[in-house]
Amino acid sequence: MSPDLYRLAITVLQPGYEGASAPDWLLRALGEGLGGLVLFARNEPGEQLVQRFRAENPGAVVAIDEEGGAVTRLEVTSGSSFPGNRALGVVDDVALTERVGRQIGRMLADADITLNYAPSADVNANPANPVIGVRSFGPTADLVARHTVAYVNGVQGAGVAACAKHFPGHGDTVTDSHLALPTVHASRELLAERDLPPFRAAIGAGVRSIMSGHLLVPALDPSMPATLSRTVMTELLRGELGFDGMLVTDAIEMRAVAAMFTPGEIAVRALGAGVDAICVGLSTERSLNEIRDAIVAAVRAGELPEERLAEAAGRVLALSGWYDRQSALREKARADVDGGVGLDAARAALTTTGTASLTRAPLVVEVNTRLNKAVDPSTPTGITAALGTLLPGTERVQMEPEGELPPFDDRPVVLVVHDAARHSWVRETVARAVQVRPEVIVVDTGIPAAPAGAAHLVTHGISRVSAQAAAEWLTR
Repeated sequence: MSPDLYRLAITVLQPGYEGASAPDWLLRALGEGLGGLVLFARNEPGEQLVQRFRAENPGAVVAIDEEGGAVTRLEVTSGSSFPGNRALGVVDDVALTERVGRQIGRMLADADITLNYAPSADVNANPANPVIGVRSFGPTADLVARHTVAYVNGVQGAGVAACAKHFPGHGDTVTDSHLALPTVHASRELLAERDLPPFRAAIGAGVRSIMSGHLLVPALDPSMPATLSRTVMTELLRGELGFDGMLVTDAIEMRAVAAMFTPGEIAVRALGAGVDAICVGLSTERSLNEIRDAIVAAVRAGELPEERLAEAAGRVLALSGWYDRQSALREKARADVDGGVGLDAARAALTTTGTASLTRAPLVVEVNTRLNKAVDPSTPTGITAALGTLLPGTERVQMEPEGELPPFDDRPVVLVVHDAARHSWVRETVARAVQVRPEVIVVDTGIPAAPAGAAHLVTHGISRVSAQAAAEWLTR
């Protein structure tokens, strides 16, 4: 047995942490060979922070979820400079999607971040999906496949690794895997026709990483979530689809798998299934060491072959090596400033019905739909701020979920909703508002219901530029 077993075990871990400063335990672990880590908005990520990590382990895989749109870690306070996947799919211009991907890659290159846990390659086949929605390029395989390739090409063309997720496809679910285990009720034939093509296309485009989804797919494996299934991770993804890059789990504290096993058991089972890196969204020194020790113990007990662990660690190091070799691409990308592409995309994606416009400061009523846990809770819709810039005196009132509308005065009313197609109470709220004030303007930032109000705008995502595009249209 290898004397470096502990180092192999720690190489495959990618923990997150609490707080804005790098904890001492994490720096020590990096110095001992920790293979990577994942950053969130709570960490206030940036180049200075990443350089602290690089000082301890220059080859660490520093990962982040920077999808654009609602899922941003670097621009969570202001809102993203890019409108998100659904908006890009609505425009359906692959050159534009590649430009957006390149600028996101450029932003990550500036911070010296190795890996973007993006794009979502899920086909949002179920409009009731509570966790994918606007994070998907759309509801059809061809559309999602071509934009997944364009996004991957953009990010990796900037010298940063992309990661297609959530294999084998989280689009046809009605359960959020952060909260429970979703089941994909689809035949093997339907999966091959609908869910797998974007991943196959991403592999063909040379995507460096794929993230597993915590999904039960009975047509593939009726007993284990995909992350923990050798049938799905090795036989299907490695064997049939031919992926040889780094395969990383979705965060293992998500209830879809955490309700079944301890973190150490999840890590061992995932590695045995064929996964290479274990993402732990929120870790401590104790929990990190417990997972490491569980992996070591499994190898010593013969439950996890050492060769499999060494293979996984090798793929993590191979991704790090790839990133090192892309320094010239990153330098070129840093000089390739395409500052208006996000707003261009948001304007092109904006869908409007009706002709109403604003000539004075409105009352903005934000119907506070709870966003899924992939979205940082402090992410703003930005509509009030964007309107306030153009119409000083704009005021916002936030409604709690299923709450009551505020009283209206003589000001124009803008009702901001999200995913009205998914929520009957949101549609009922819009109907009540229109009944009281037929001239109300409705802005939907998600998957919309039928148009309502004097004007109905759909941004197809939450971002600073999406809000700006809507505000410009309303004050044109």
